[in-house]
Amino acid sequence: MKNHYYLTGAQVVLPNETLKDAAVLISNGQIVSINPASSEGAKEIGLSGHILMPGMIDLHCDALEKEAEPRPGVHFPFDFACAQADKRNAAAGITTVYHALSFANAELGVRNNKTAADLARAVHAWQEHALIDNRVHARYEITDPTAPEVLNDLLANNEIHLMSFMDHTPGQGQFKNNDAYRSYLARTYKKEAAEIDALLADKIAQGVGAIERMERLAETARQLGIPLASHDDDRPEKVDIVSALGVTVSEFPINLETAQAARAAGLATLFGAPNILRGKSQSGSMRALDAVLQGVADCLCGDYSPAALLPAVMQMTKIANIPLHEAVALVTLNPARAVGLIDRGLIAPGKRADLLAVRHLGGLPQAARVWSGGVPVMSFAFDHGV
Repeated sequence: MKNHYYLTGAQVVLPNETLKDAAVLISNGQIVSINPASSEGAKEIGLSGHILMPGMIDLHCDALEKEAEPRPGVHFPFDFACAQADKRNAAAGITTVYHALSFANAELGVRNNKTAADLARAVHAWQEHALIDNRVHARYEITDPTAPEVLNDLLANNEIHLMSFMDHTPGQGQFKNNDAYRSYLARTYKKEAAEIDALLADKIAQGVGAIERMERLAETARQLGIPLASHDDDRPEKVDIVSALGVTVSEFPINLETAQAARAAGLATLFGAPNILRGKSQSGSMRALDAVLQGVADCLCGDYSPAALLPAVMQMTKIANIPLHEAVALVTLNPARAVGLIDRGLIAPGKRADLLAVRHLGGLPQAARVWSGGVPVMSFAFDHGV
């Protein structure tokens, strides 16, 4: 049998409980059993002192954009960027990642239609060499009338796995006013005042027809079975609008009222793990910790720092006083359900053997071993041959 392993001695995180000193048998890419009666023929790997949990699922990770454009105007080859992002995610314990690529005309570096489309195709091209399951999350800036043609082409070629609607027009969502938007462009993309004025005027003018464009794209995505998300929802009325489009995930709801409305409408809510580690939102929106404490957080994502996922999850058991299996579900079972991934996200017989062995070093949780589809893809020196 292929990749036949018997993992022993770990705390094993199941959907509803955590087992002590348990064993998991995996073979041919799948989980065979928990505490099996027999492990004949399997290679035993002792994991005493480790937590064994499902590999993490990150629905929104911007980090690939930074691999492709580490500084404004400085670009690396896209295969190189994909390879680096793949390794970084595997090292962080992420076994399924949705690379969030922004389609926003030519306004923000790699966040323009042609470059984003080329990067999406590069993700697919690299997958045959990849350590983990790399997917494409296409973020559509709804004030861009030119992106739907590009997105429809990607959709037709099965090159999008998740699509979200975002609106960065100042005065709502992430940017509370014009000053916040101007500061962001000047700081991040080194835009001059005249350039910012032109971008702002174009964005406001191109908002006309946005709803109709969203409706057409949403219909195409639904027909193809592609899940939909909405970005930076800031009021219950917006939740109503995106729910009517078939959206199933509300990313980074701005406030408690909106997060509550999203969950009431049946949407899964998603917050950033960096927000947990930093203790605040970079844009002044709702704290992810408050969302967890208020019971309105379904999922956590890496956002701009995939390495933040694992420590954020482990912090939840202390600062939010929730059981380990509930904290782990924020990055495994819940995101899998939110986008219809029925083959992963939990340790159970018949599920994909995406697994993560966690070890604490000086109080900091680290990925010690990672399996993707039953294949060992990462094992770190600090594991000392365990």
